[in-house]
Amino acid sequence: MAGDLKSLRRLGTSELMVSPIGLGCWQFSKGRGLSGGYWADLGNAEIERILAASLAGGINWFDTAEVYGRGESEKALAKGLAALGKSPGEVVIADKWHPVLRRAASIPASIGTRLGNLAPFPIDLYQIHNPLSVSSVAAQMKAMAGLVRAGKIRAVGVSNFSRRQMEKAHRALRELGLPLVSNQVRYSLLDRRIERNGVLAAAKDLGISIIAYSPLAQGLLSGRFHDDPRLVRKHGGFRKFMPAFWSRGLAKSWPVVEALRRIAAKHGATPIQAALNWLICVHGETVVAIPGASRAGQVEDFAAATSFALTDGDQDELDRASAPFKG
Repeated sequence: MAGDLKSLRRLGTSELMVSPIGLGCWQFSKGRGLSGGYWADLGNAEIERILAASLAGGINWFDTAEVYGRGESEKALAKGLAALGKSPGEVVIADKWHPVLRRAASIPASIGTRLGNLAPFPIDLYQIHNPLSVSSVAAQMKAMAGLVRAGKIRAVGVSNFSRRQMEKAHRALRELGLPLVSNQVRYSLLDRRIERNGVLAAAKDLGISIIAYSPLAQGLLSGRFHDDPRLVRKHGGFRKFMPAFWSRGLAKSWPVVEALRRIAAKHGATPIQAALNWLICVHGETVVAIPGASRAGQVEDFAAATSFALTDGDQDELDRASAPFKG
């Protein structure tokens, strides 16, 4: 495989060392639950092939969540890694607690289920999935710190937190003697809001890693939906309800796809590889990305994203083309 992700990065100020690109595992939800319905039900064999391609390409970490298929993604991830001969400690596992309409007390109360689903693999990074808990940020961080001290998780992160919420979490953990390691947010060339709303700048100042989810904008940056808009209706799933995939949205993002194609061609790469390369390199080592994959071939494309270097001119061109998406 052409890609080389073996140059690991430190996640925040923790001891966790991860490849610049990890694998998002929402698609392992087995079609269960509201969130799992976004994806087709991947069989165990296909999940194992995706994981095998990830490991072969140098990807060493995997992001899942309680809400992904009501725990089915956790189970499928652990089963697939074990089938491939992986042992605890050989990979990094990131998981997320679902906070909606729940109190911080459910963090320690539900950790046994999370660990059971992922067994024998431990939780290296445990994240608050969004800021919608009925408990305060401080209470949630106290509960998370308790899990660290009990040896049930190694590090604490958040997801979808605003600058202010992220700073609150950072302060609360710092008072408890722990760092906030990461904030997992939507970030891509077609969604650059964190550059305007203070999240990225604050993360850099505080030594917090940004974990970029939807780094390919639900596949828009591949250009395949621009080439054949009928794909949205045929195979797009929930995409057919998203304005970005309607004719006006496709027209707006077309200049970015064009720029990616020009730049990728210069490097013998694909637009997907160019888009990921920009994301994980333009801010030094602050940003890591977790694209999802429903086929092993997609992972092979991701893994080659670090096999070339964008020039300053390439980065400037992408910056100009995607400027309308800064919000």
